[in-house]
This record gives sequence, structure tokens and C-alpha cells, in this order.
Amino acid sequence: MSRSTLEQWRMFRAVVEHGGFAQAAEAIHKSQSSINHAVHKLQDQLDLQLLEVVGRKAQLTDAGELMLRRAGQLIDQAEQLETIAESLAQGDEPELRVAIDEVYPQHCLAEALEHLSTEFPYTRVELVETVLSGGAERLLQGDVDLLVAGEVPQGFLGEALMDVEFIAVSNPEHTLQTLQRPLNLQDLASERQIVVRDSATGQRIDSGWLGAEQRWTVSHVATSITMITRGMGFAWLPVTRIGDELASGRLRELPLERGARRRASLFLTYADPDKAGPATCRLGQLLIKSAANSSGFD
Repeated sequence: MSRSTLEQWRMFRAVVEHGGFAQAAEAIHKSQSSINHAVHKLQDQLDLQLLEVVGRKAQLTDAGELMLRRAGQLIDQAEQLETIAESLAQGDEPELRVAIDEVYPQHCLAEALEHLSTEFPYTRVELVETVLSGGAERLLQGDVDLLVAGEVPQGFLGEALMDVEFIAVSNPEHTLQTLQRPLNLQDLASERQIVVRDSATGQRIDSGWLGAEQRWTVSHVATSITMITRGMGFAWLPVTRIGDELASGRLRELPLERGARRRASLFLTYADPDKAGPATCRLGQLLIKSAANSSGFD
């Protein structure tokens, strides 16, 4: 069982920080006698001299310097614990689970989470990046509190968040770019198409595949972008993720006769709006705001 108390360590630190017992008493609004008693009792309990009087001023011993550093860590942790308890008592969630479709602009997501971390520093965030119906599946399973995805699961109400444009692209040196004419379905079917796999574990949506014989399937949009920029195929990719590649010329839009560009909507859906805590509601607001301010490019 501990022989010392947190309050004793607080008084000991105050004496050192403020340069004496009288100064510490004035700073922390305690009587000088109570501080004197607490510090001397602390030394007796530990059988260790922490302070020594030099002239009219109390100074740290070598042992006292070490104990002060460790005591400071202990006091700071206790104060943080009290702050966390106060936050939880006010209704802040200890953890926030959110699923975000990978086509949501990454800089918007980072901006929203940065603001959230400042306003709710003690709420942990579990972020799952999903594709197609994977996020909706997690919401239906009760695994997330907030969802940004291209569909609103049946039985829920979603709020329109933003439209995302998809463009058929390839490396500028790809065979399709050298034909020097509008491309048709037959042209595409003879080339390798890179498709991003639906992240759902149950029934998956097979979206965007044209029936190309050389279909390659990957799990993440970033993987698809890397492959396309290296000339390994073509794909419809979200403008929210390839702004830099288009601007630098590493990717080029394919000259299709029709259907080169597609649009998809993203929606914000709460698992239970009535039970959503302040951090969940705030993140929803931040995601909406970031999306509204986005130019559509990273």
C-alpha cells in the first residue's frame, strides 16, 4: 500500500516551483504550516531527504531532483485522468467508430479528424476505409457509429454529402492512348482493366467491370492508382484521388466515345442519430464542412 499521497507530491512540487514554503502556500492557497507538515511527513514516510535548507531557501537534494521528475509525471497523469473523467461525465464518447469510403477526399478526412482531435482529445477513433458496399455492411452489423458511403442502407436516413466524379484513365504511353481516335467498348475489352474489390465480406457489388478478359482486382484505390500510372492497365478512378497525377501528366483521360466520366454520390449516415454522442455529431459536421469546401482534388 502506498505510504505517500498525491496531495503530498503536489505540495512538494509547489515548494520547489515557487521557491519556498511561504511562496507555495500563496500560490496554491494552502496554509504554510499544512504544506510544511505535508512535505516533512513525506520525507519521514520515505525515509529520504528531498529538500535541504541552504540559508533561508529550501533546495532539492540529488534524490529530491529524481523524485521530483517522477512525481511530476505522476501528477500530470492524475490530472489527465481527471480531465478524461470530466469529459466522459459530460457525455463524450470514449471511442468513435467510423467507416469512410476510399473515394472521399483524403485531405478532407484528415482536416476533419484534425479538428476533432483538438475538440475531443480523449476520444479514440477507429477508422475503417471501405469500398462500395463494405461500409454499409459494417453499419448494418453495428460495427460503426458513422458512415460515409455511396449507399444508404435500408432502414436508415442518409444526408447527401458530395458527388464524386470518376474518369477513365491510363498511363499516357498506354496502347489505348496511341490509337488516336475515340475508343469503344471493344477497344477496352481487349485491354487489362484494374478493378477495386468491394470490401464487403457478404454479398459484394461488382461495379464498373466491362468484361475485359484481363481483369485484375485489387483491394484499395491507392493500389489501382499505382498500377495505372505504371502502365499496367486502365480504370475508372475518382478525381478526388488522382488530381496530382492528372495535373502532372502521369495519368491521362481515355478518349472514349461515351461514358468516359461517371458520377457517384456519397452520403453521411448515423447508426443512431438519437443516441449519437457529441464527438460523433461533431465529426459528421466536420465531414460535411470539409466536403463542401473541397475542390474535388487532393
